[in-house]
Amino acid sequence: MRPDLCLENAGRRYGLRGPWVLRGVDLTVAPGRLVRVEGANGTGKSTLLRLLAGIDAPSEGRITGRPRTAYVPERFPPALPFTAVGYLTHLGTVHGLSRTAAARAAGEWLERLGAAAYADTPMARLSKGSSQKVAVAQALLAEPELLVLDEAWTGLDTDARAELERAVAERTAAGGSVVFVDHDPRRLAGLPDTTYAVRDGSLVPCDVAGPLPSGPHVTVEAQGPPDGRLPDDVRRTAASAEETGPGRYRLTVPAPHSDLLLRALLTSRPPWHVVRVAPRPDAPGSSR
Repeated sequence: MRPDLCLENAGRRYGLRGPWVLRGVDLTVAPGRLVRVEGANGTGKSTLLRLLAGIDAPSEGRITGRPRTAYVPERFPPALPFTAVGYLTHLGTVHGLSRTAAARAAGEWLERLGAAAYADTPMARLSKGSSQKVAVAQALLAEPELLVLDEAWTGLDTDARAELERAVAERTAAGGSVVFVDHDPRRLAGLPDTTYAVRDGSLVPCDVAGPLPSGPHVTVEAQGPPDGRLPDDVRRTAASAEETGPGRYRLTVPAPHSDLLLRALLTSRPPWHVVRVAPRPDAPGSSR
C-alpha cells in the first residue's frame, strides 16, 4: 500500500515578499480516505489543493509520500487543439496507459459522464458543461491514487454530478484517497472521513459528527461468515453499518452508491450473501 501523503508545516506565498496565503499547514491524507476542505472564497482552499496535487510547491515546509495524483481544477482551459476523445487519449498516454487502453478508458468515461456524443467535437467548441465533463474524465482515466477535486461538480448536469459521486466512492473503495472542495454543503454530506476549514491562512479540523445526508438511501442486509469481518471497501462505501447478528449487517448507503456497495459485497473473498435490498428515502441517524 502506498504511504500517507503528508504536509508538514507547509506554507505558500506568491513572490519572494508576497503575503502568505497558507502557513503552518499540517495534513495527512491516508489511503482510502475522503477529505473535504471548506472555507470562504479567497481563504486559500484552491492553493491548498494545488499543493496536494503537486501543481505548486510549498514556499516553506515539505510534502512527503507523493502518490499518483489527478486534479480537476476550478477552471479548465477548454481552448485546446484536440477533440474531446483525442485530448483524453493523449492524457491517458501521459499517465502511462497504452494508446489502446487510453482510448478505451476515454470512451468509457465520456459514456459514463453523458458526453459520448461529443467525443469527436473540438475542445474549443464544447459548452462549459461538456468541457467540465472532459475535465473530470481526464482525472479518472488512470485510476489515480489521489484524486483532487476543486469545485469539480460546478457546471455538470444532474446525472454527471451523480456519476462523479459514484467515481469518488469507487476511488476510496479501491484504496485511493480523495480531497475535494465544493460550494454546496450537501455534496457528499455525511460521507467524508475528515473535514477541514481554511481560516486566516491556517487549516483547522471541523467536527463533522451528525446525521446522514438527506435524500434517497438504500438499506442492504448482508450475511458473511459467522466470524467474518466486514470488508474494508464495504465499510468505506456504507454511510452506516449495524451488526445485527454473527456476521450479519444492516448497511445504509446513499442510493447513487448502492451498486458499488453490492459489487463490493458480492466480489469479496469469501463473497457475502445479500439477504435484502430495500429503498430507504429517509435519512436515519448515523451509526458509523
